Amino acid sequence: MKAIKEQRGNPRPLSAGTRTTRTNFRWIEGFKDFSFALPALLALFIFVYYPLLNSFYLSFTNWNMTRPIKKLVGLDNYAYLLTSDTFYKVLKITFTYTVLDVTLTLSLGLLLALLFNRTSKLFNFMRSLLFMPHYISMVIVAMIFLWIFNGQYGVLNKLLEKLGIEPVLWLMNPKTALWALIVVSVWKGVGFTMIIFIAGLRSVPLDYYEASSIDGATKWHQFWSITLPLLSPTTLFLFITNFISSMQVFQSVDIMTNGGPLDATKAMVYWIYEMAFGEFRTGRASALVIIFFLIIVLLTILQMYVSRKKVHYEG
Repeated sequence: MKAIKEQRGNPRPLSAGTRTTRTNFRWIEGFKDFSFALPALLALFIFVYYPLLNSFYLSFTNWNMTRPIKKLVGLDNYAYLLTSDTFYKVLKITFTYTVLDVTLTLSLGLLLALLFNRTSKLFNFMRSLLFMPHYISMVIVAMIFLWIFNGQYGVLNKLLEKLGIEPVLWLMNPKTALWALIVVSVWKGVGFTMIIFIAGLRSVPLDYYEASSIDGATKWHQFWSITLPLLSPTTLFLFITNFISSMQVFQSVDIMTNGGPLDATKAMVYWIYEMAFGEFRTGRASALVIIFFLIIVLLTILQMYVSRKKVHYEG
């Protein structure tokens, strides 16, 4: 018995062949797991990382797409863009559009989430109705609003005429064209924002509201002290995703205004498209892509850093 106990307490060390077999098995299992992710990684490299690296290379050339020769020009493209008044004007338009679009989309989305956070057939139908524009292509949405904002026979101007207000050239006036694009973006994105906020609201424990009600807290105090702090992770997610999406606005600009009038709606991505495929200055457009990419990355990192102390995760 003593020998048996000693044998159980001190198992024999594995032989070299057994250790090798187990190591090979782990390698095989690891490679098998990696092989499932390989197609996605390959697609990511082909459609994301390779174009980005190629754009970085082209940004140092004067290639114009009409000739195969790519002559290196160093930092000339970057110097031209960073000393151009047009660059800062376009950047200002892009930031203005982004700030207004993100602010309105998140504010209205939260308001609608608070209003429609109910369980009934009517509220389910209303939520579906508000969420439906999210599934519609931006091209179709832009075409619809192109008709609504038409200065001569648009639906909006017809309603203004009935109210005794003079028609407005919404897309031909530099003061209103950018606002028209913002309305299009908010109309399309507010339903998705509302649904995400509703999911965040339903994850807040009801115990907090019950305890605060006992202490005499009003609905307004509950909103500021409980709802908003516990919605901060959801708000951060929506803020960053909407920020990146708004900074890359293109389709609505291309279809509705073509960057006009008087370049009042020329956003950054549209200018890149115009420079690359309208002027055939591919090297300069590539440099603009890299600059714009770095701006978005730096601003996203800054947002994550600033919001780190303001985001509250329950538990």
